[in-house]
Amino acid sequence: VQLQASGGGLVQAGGSLRLSCAASGRTFSSYVMGWFRQAPGKDSEFVAAISWSGDTTDYADSVKGRFTISRDNAKNTVNLQMNSLKPEDTAVYYCAARRNPFVSNRPYEYDYWGQGTQVTVSS
Repeated sequence: VQLQASGGGLVQAGGSLRLSCAASGRTFSSYVMGWFRQAPGKDSEFVAAISWSGDTTDYADSVKGRFTISRDNAKNTVNLQMNSLKPEDTAVYYCAARRNPFVSNRPYEYDYWGQGTQVTVSS
């Protein structure tokens, strides 16, 4: 499967952005989807994940209550709504797909990765 992330940009602290990840392939609906981010000089960090049905989600503590992950299997897309953004949310955001049906927050457990989209939050 190929993944294409979009929606990044520059926003002021307290603002919102909506990231989207478009997937190719007919098996998208069977994959767990996740979002990860990487800031300069830092390791990759889990942000959120969603099961194939959308019934199960998981969030990093740092984004709980501010970010919402969702998916539309008919459109082969997964979205990340980011509200109340903070400067520390600045990073390149990547979407990823996992064949295993269980939600995971470990990047090495994901099989496919998109190219990333830059999110910059100014103070």
